[in-house]
Amino acid sequence: MSILMLASCSSDFLDYEPTGVLQPDEVATAKNADALVNAAYAAIGNDEMVGPITHQWVYGSVRSDDAYKGGGGRGDVDVVDRYEQYNLTIPDYGDWMLPRTWTNHYKAISRANFALSVINSLSETEFPLKKVRQAELRFLRAHSYFMLKLLFNKVPFITEDLSKEQILETSNDLTSDALWNKIAEDFIFAHDNLPQSQDQVGRADKNAASAYLAKLRLYQAYEQNATHQVININAARLQEVIDYANQVTGSLEPDFGYNFLDGHDNGPESIWAVQFSINDGTNTGRVSFVTGLNSPHGTPLYGCCGFHMASQNMVNAFRTDAVTGLPLLDTFNNSDIYNTVDSNGKAPLTTGVTIDPRIDHTVGVPGRPFKYKNTLKTTGDMVYNFSWARDPGVYGYFGNMKEQQSPDCSCYVKNGPFVGTSKNVDFIRYADVLLFKAEALIQLNRYTEALPIINQIRARAAASTAMPLAAGASNVYKVSPYVSFPSKAYALKALMFERRLEFGMEGPRFFDLVRWGIAEPVLNAYLAVEKTKKGFLSSAHFTAGRDEYYPIPQREIDFTGGLYTQNPGY
Repeated sequence: MSILMLASCSSDFLDYEPTGVLQPDEVATAKNADALVNAAYAAIGNDEMVGPITHQWVYGSVRSDDAYKGGGGRGDVDVVDRYEQYNLTIPDYGDWMLPRTWTNHYKAISRANFALSVINSLSETEFPLKKVRQAELRFLRAHSYFMLKLLFNKVPFITEDLSKEQILETSNDLTSDALWNKIAEDFIFAHDNLPQSQDQVGRADKNAASAYLAKLRLYQAYEQNATHQVININAARLQEVIDYANQVTGSLEPDFGYNFLDGHDNGPESIWAVQFSINDGTNTGRVSFVTGLNSPHGTPLYGCCGFHMASQNMVNAFRTDAVTGLPLLDTFNNSDIYNTVDSNGKAPLTTGVTIDPRIDHTVGVPGRPFKYKNTLKTTGDMVYNFSWARDPGVYGYFGNMKEQQSPDCSCYVKNGPFVGTSKNVDFIRYADVLLFKAEALIQLNRYTEALPIINQIRARAAASTAMPLAAGASNVYKVSPYVSFPSKAYALKALMFERRLEFGMEGPRFFDLVRWGIAEPVLNAYLAVEKTKKGFLSSAHFTAGRDEYYPIPQREIDFTGGLYTQNPGY
């Protein structure tokens, strides 16, 4: 039986009931209930290049100091250029990027709510898995709301028990703390009613709920005023972060690169991920095209389109002290570690510079092997080259690597010029959980307890050299543990820097800066230097009290007759 229930909970869809949409009482059987749960899982991965809800390269990486938009100049997918320039005061009425992301998240919420309304009507005799499936659905719903909260801050919270009329009367006027608590209620229900692990890979479990609650309470701990300034850090919430993190079981992958390599999905470090597949009995498989614009451009190995280019600032952050092996927390950007390109299209490392090996898992650097290979048997050279950059005169020549797979991978497909893969997208890694806990400990002035946690992350980084070296990378690595943290301020700076190195270009950077309340000073300082190197950023400026969050899509406000309140400054 085919269950058609794709109507969105986005307000502009609420006045229309498509033909073929079934009502809960028409499908209230145990068999249909499980099918509806599966559909809800599918929805959290139903994104695309122009409406991303999984990988946050647009909203969290390009919007930060990690990366440039890339592509064929500023006019190529110019809406992302506006995001990068912090120019979002023009109302966006179209179904493009932000509005579509809003809709895609609410479609996922709609599927979870529909499935809940069906399952709620069944008895446990009819459906013995009732409580577990309810918990999974509430976890999925909470995930979508969490992502919406990061992006838009103020969003309407719609649950399965609301009528169509009540939904139309639901505003986005909850306080930040109240909205966090609404989302937390779903995760707590999941935490209390799910097994620690599930037999079927990809299903939400108590472990994932614990990790998400640690993440949520960490964000909630940084209390913001109406203009997004952090005015208090809630100690009770920080303790909850520690308590939930302590419940999470997992371990770091032995090699950092395994997290971004086909064949290592759902490994020990993957706590919560959206599942993709290929050769699964369907025509084309369920592959992800969310980063389909981002593969290297000037090579037949990939083809298109050269978006998501690492910033010079991001590249420089991987420099380490040649003696201590520690990051240069304050001086890393004083000079560029790669600043010339030779006649062979390779960029030699500045003499005497040592680097963190995570750069060779994160950034495509001319002259260094790409995706742990230097050649492919059928198509040749896999050493990243200056010519692989689509518009180096505008965006430089540093590519992205984490979201790419080798073209000879069985996980790899091309749809026209666009690349997709069946590699999962991780929402939470165990490294996240460790650093959530370390951050909470530091903010509680227990920074000596955070030291071994951060050093655990650094030890794994130091041990992650085998794959690039085997592919021919020169060994210029030096990473060492911290001996001590002399103060809370130093420990916090080290924690923030470690998060950047560990999750560079995965998407959390912008949201981290907003959580910490330092987005304005960090990003404007970044822009002040970057403008001297990249002319396309000459007019970019981050405005505090506005740019921490995206505007509520204007079409949503218009449809509700002004019921939804716009974020400040727009």
